[in-house]
Amino acid sequence: MVPNLQTPDPRLQTFRSGNSKLETLNSLCYVIRMTTLAEIEAAADLLPAEQKQELLLFLATRLRGNGQLPPPRDISREQIEAWIADDEEGMRRFRAEQ
Repeated sequence: MVPNLQTPDPRLQTFRSGNSKLETLNSLCYVIRMTTLAEIEAAADLLPAEQKQELLLFLATRLRGNGQLPPPRDISREQIEAWIADDEEGMRRFRAEQ
């Protein structure tokens, strides 16, 4: 059963940071209210790297679906290998000059 959050529940704990608010119910249920981009950015900063990547992919998918991003480039394996070989050759020359 989910309590009515309009009525104060003694099991509900509220934590505040700036304008952000985190509520826990028996340390199991979390309700996060964010209303500004700054609050969302601050919350994203707290995510582990894997979840940040998931968030980035989610946003890119949404932007691409709205026509706001170009389609992904189709780069052949041969082109990528040529770029890597060129980069490695440049590093060999750089190290030889030192």
